[in-house]
Amino acid sequence: MSKKVIFLDVDGTLVNDNGVVPESAKDAVRQARNNGHYVFLCTGRSKAEIYDEIMEIGFDGVIGAAGGYIEVNNEIILHKKVNREDVEHLVNYFDKNNIDFYLESNGGLFASKNCKKTLNKLVFEGVDKDSKLYKELEKGIGQFIEALIEGEDLIRDDINKISFLDSETSIETIRDEFKDKFNVIHCTVPMFGENSGELSVPGVHKALAIEYLIEHLGLSKETTFAYGDGINDMEMLQYVNYGIAMGNANEALKEIACDITGTHDEDGIYNSFKKYRLI
Repeated sequence: MSKKVIFLDVDGTLVNDNGVVPESAKDAVRQARNNGHYVFLCTGRSKAEIYDEIMEIGFDGVIGAAGGYIEVNNEIILHKKVNREDVEHLVNYFDKNNIDFYLESNGGLFASKNCKKTLNKLVFEGVDKDSKLYKELEKGIGQFIEALIEGEDLIRDDINKISFLDSETSIETIRDEFKDKFNVIHCTVPMFGENSGELSVPGVHKALAIEYLIEHLGLSKETTFAYGDGINDMEMLQYVNYGIAMGNANEALKEIACDITGTHDEDGIYNSFKKYRLI
């Protein structure tokens, strides 16, 4: 079989709602690479959010920061960052409007003063500490919350992307405030709430990064597969030859996908890899 290039979103695709990678997905990635195919992460996460548990599965590289960062075989081939003035505008606006957020860089995740407290409430409130669910959440998204760095200067020049949590400020209001400065994407992590989202460098998205990467590898678009679940996967699924939505995907994404597989917890990735003879 000819060599294919597979792009996997992380949250809601490779990783389930509790932040855990199903064993079947790990097996699928490893078998596909053993069969000679390329497998890349293609995620809204910045490098600092892609933990060892994920990287140890084994990948040929990473598209991170929703397309603003590309790494192939440990070599950085693209890195776009938010300019310092725009970061300052954003920090001041979010502070003024009591919007919790964190700034994403390759060196760490820098949180606003109440961000960790709000996240712990969103994730763990009402969950029995002795339950299996609590332990899964603690191992998965709990690891991410612990990694957030508080108390640092937030006016920085190393930021790839910004994520913000639910607040009383509507997504439309936030989009209007930053329309000339950022791409504003709605509710990329549903657990963060209805008015949550992320802001990235204008003109950056996953499809453009995939195009850049396959040109770098000297491969054609016809070799490409992508799997996703969210609105920020829309361009990616439309661009590749086989754009496949997870069973738990946003309905708008399912409408444009060429195929729909099972959810992350129904072995969706593994079964689709089998269907397309990638493994």
